[in-house]
Amino acid sequence: MNTTSASKGFELFDKNVRKAFVDPLIENNPVTVQILGVCSSLAVTTQVKQALLMGVGVTLCTALGNVVLAAMRNWIPSSIRIIVQLAVISVLVIVLDEVLKAYVFDLEKKLSVFIGLIITNCILMGRAEAYAMGNPPWPSFVDGIGNGLGYAGVLLSVATVREILGSGTWFGFTVVPQAAYDAGYINNGMMVLAPGAFVLLGLLIGAMRAYTGYRET
Repeated sequence: MNTTSASKGFELFDKNVRKAFVDPLIENNPVTVQILGVCSSLAVTTQVKQALLMGVGVTLCTALGNVVLAAMRNWIPSSIRIIVQLAVISVLVIVLDEVLKAYVFDLEKKLSVFIGLIITNCILMGRAEAYAMGNPPWPSFVDGIGNGLGYAGVLLSVATVREILGSGTWFGFTVVPQAAYDAGYINNGMMVLAPGAFVLLGLLIGAMRAYTGYRET
C-alpha cells in the first residue's frame, strides 16, 4: 500500500509535471518571454487590487480550460478545435464574470471590459492549443496554474510600482507618509498612464531576460 501511494505521488509530480509548473514562472514566462497577455498587463495594473483579481481570474480560467480541453481532446475534430477552445473558455469567463458581479461588484465594474477579453487572451488560447490538446488533464491543469501564476506575478510587480509611485498607495492603503508630501514629494503622474506601464513592463522584460539568459532565435 505504501509502495502504491509513493508511485502515485511520483506520477502526479514527476519531472514533466514539475517542469510544466515551474517553467512559466520565470524561464518561460508567458508575458516576459512569450510576450503574451501584454495588453491586459498594461491596462489593469494601475492598482494592485485590479491586477490581483485579473491574475486570479486568468489563472482559474487557464487551469480549468486546460482540464476540460485535455479531457475532450481525443473527441475534438481537428477542423473545429479552435472553435471548441473558444467555446470552453467563453463559458468559464462568463461564469467568472457572474461570480465577480455577485461578490466584488465595484472591482468588476472597473475590469468589466478586460474580464470579457480574457476569452481572447493569448495565454489561454496558447496553452489550450500548445499543451492541453496534446496532454492528459492533470499535467494540463498544472500547466494552466503555472502560466496563470507567471502572468499574475508580472501584473502584481508592475501594479505595485505603478500604484506606489503614481498614487502613493498599495492595495488602497497609503504608504507614502504625509511628511514626504509636506516636504515637496509629488506622485509620478506618468505611472497612472499608459506610458508608465510600457516603461515598467519593458524594464521588467529586459531584467528577466537578462537573468535567464534568454535570446531570441
